[in-house]
Amino acid sequence: MEYSSNQLSKISGVSARTLRYYDEIGLLKPARVASSGYRIYGKKELAALQQILIYKELGFPLEDIKNIMYAPNYDEEQAFLNHLADLNKKRKRLDILIKNVEKSISTMKGETTMSDNEKFEGLKQSLIDENEEKYGEELRAIYGDQAIDESNAKLKGITQEQYDDGERLRMELEETLVAAFATGEPEGELAQKACDLHKQWLRVFYPKYSKEYHIGLSEMYVADDRFKAYYDKIAPGCAEFLRDAILVFCK
Repeated sequence: MEYSSNQLSKISGVSARTLRYYDEIGLLKPARVASSGYRIYGKKELAALQQILIYKELGFPLEDIKNIMYAPNYDEEQAFLNHLADLNKKRKRLDILIKNVEKSISTMKGETTMSDNEKFEGLKQSLIDENEEKYGEELRAIYGDQAIDESNAKLKGITQEQYDDGERLRMELEETLVAAFATGEPEGELAQKACDLHKQWLRVFYPKYSKEYHIGLSEMYVADDRFKAYYDKIAPGCAEFLRDAILVFCK
């Protein structure tokens, strides 16, 4: 069966305008264009749109989705198996948070009690699972299983006060980094202050600190696109700037 863009929009929930945009960027081309000018989509395009929507739900940018789906070795069946694994991980994290919220509500009603650690246990476990999913393979390859397991154990054991302190340090680090980046001087006073804040932040969440570890992490900020994107959101080129500043700091 074939569908016009308006018909496909109704059954998929994706607006006709978005379908046109996907066509323009080469993400989802119609099977053909009718003499009337209408875009016509077939079974193959419906399956591709389903994949696109799943990737979007999992947080992939459109450019990454396009690169994945149009790679020479793209395997649709394997892609669905990967989706299933990713969604199960996501469900596991949501289940942890749901139980945490349910117990919080029960505590508010006086039906049970909840310790301060329990209030944040689910949130911390969710954070650990998310970090493992995104960065676990790379970090374990570089630092080894023991170091990452110790880091996860420390995160699970920190108090709410320590966690809040870490968040305060992170926010102060980012604010200082913005000001330091504007100077263009990785060896400058502001940049070095940012490095010291980064060091303090690491000591909250990681069991051991060393200059070698600090430098290695800064190199990963540049080499890994996901880390790089995080710091480049602060300012384009900020990942490299922080790396250069940390190299000075650790000397």
